[in-house]
Amino acid sequence: MSARGHWIWYELLTSDVESALNFYGAVIGWRGREHEVVPGYRMFAAGDADIGGMMASEPQLGLSGPVWIGYVSVEDVDATAAAAQRDGATICVPPTSYPGVGRFSMLQDPQGAPVYAMRPGMEGGVSRSFAAEVGHCQWNELVTSDPSAAAEFYMRTFGWEKGDVMPMGPAGDYQFMHDAGGRFGAIMKRTREGAHPIWRFYFGVADIDRAADSIVAGGGRLVQAPVEIPGGGFSAVAIDPQGAEFGIAGPRVR
Repeated sequence: MSARGHWIWYELLTSDVESALNFYGAVIGWRGREHEVVPGYRMFAAGDADIGGMMASEPQLGLSGPVWIGYVSVEDVDATAAAAQRDGATICVPPTSYPGVGRFSMLQDPQGAPVYAMRPGMEGGVSRSFAAEVGHCQWNELVTSDPSAAAEFYMRTFGWEKGDVMPMGPAGDYQFMHDAGGRFGAIMKRTREGAHPIWRFYFGVADIDRAADSIVAGGGRLVQAPVEIPGGGFSAVAIDPQGAEFGIAGPRVR
């Protein structure tokens, strides 16, 4: 069982699973395969580690369109979902169990960003997919309409803590967040007009410019071209061909 509040899995809900697998395979290098337990669920791997999955989005979930959603580990899914609902969240998928996988619930936070709470199964459960490696998620960033309220909600829900703040001028503050393992990401104001609050995940790539070129060649578009980030390396923000927003992070090789 992963400790409470850790990011342990990443999932794309999309309108075209096969096309998305081909796109991300070219951009990030993932390999896909069928899930052994969940029908219609496609796993993807970085190296020899499964780090996430994809499945067709369902209208009854109430989501705004194709979207990346992360799973956060909790001790008690039912209690977490109930408390989150009392705190203003919406339950999109009630607590559900799959044998050998675990128990989970999909929530939308009070501002509308979707997130999963999960207790992995003891056997065949998922491992932590947040890691500083190529193909893994390297940064978790919430872009939302009310960063301060969102931070308080997640602190109550998952036991996270606030870290340092980086002022970003007109864009407001960039609030770093910590779990028991240290800093994992940040919360910031959503500034792109018409965009819904989401968790934006930055996946590691070996060559930031090659990956950015592959995004465009594969039918996606860059919202933010590669820029240097504090601590070294570069990041970019993109929208895949089906409309899901994501980020990439890695070195400049050219």
